[in-house]
Amino acid sequence: MKRIILFLSLLASVLSLSAQEVESFVRRQMAVYPQSRLLDIYKSCFQDFMGAEHLVHDAAQARAYLEKEIAETRLDSVPPRAYYELCGPCGRYVRVDLRCVVEGLIGVDALFEAFVQGNGRKHPSQRQWRREWRKMVREIDRMALPLKNYAADRQFIDSLLSAGRYAISHSPEYRAAYHPHYRIVERRLFENHIKPRLFRVGEE
Repeated sequence: MKRIILFLSLLASVLSLSAQEVESFVRRQMAVYPQSRLLDIYKSCFQDFMGAEHLVHDAAQARAYLEKEIAETRLDSVPPRAYYELCGPCGRYVRVDLRCVVEGLIGVDALFEAFVQGNGRKHPSQRQWRREWRKMVREIDRMALPLKNYAADRQFIDSLLSAGRYAISHSPEYRAAYHPHYRIVERRLFENHIKPRLFRVGEE
């Protein structure tokens, strides 16, 4: 019963998302990541709504991929940025930069456990997400931002959703400019288990 109530509360908060919240998020995204395309805005929004459960079907494979990505992450190739950031307009999930592990602030076990726990929970359906994105993109249309390949990206996302899919990669421009390496953690788990470790340097 508690899980049902939590799910309904989550859904109600999504459906009450205001145009002002969408605009505020988009402008923040463009201020921090000016090379973003609509694809990158969309990706942060669906992570906020759906988490990253599409990456956790096989825990062993997900762990191996995380370790490989950490091993290949070179700090001298990563632009300076925050250790974490909220996803989308509501911040239900948090992107935790792999720099946290590479720099020894948190262990790979702690990050992976939080990643799997948060993304193994029940999420709204793809149909609900499709309906919510259409509301968001109408507001983004209204903003008339000079985003590269906007019309093509919008059509691509529409086609993806119509086919019953929703997960996409960052745009080539975003990857080239920002070298994103992170994992998505549900916000409550982040606040309780990851964030305190980031500010405990030298205590252990």
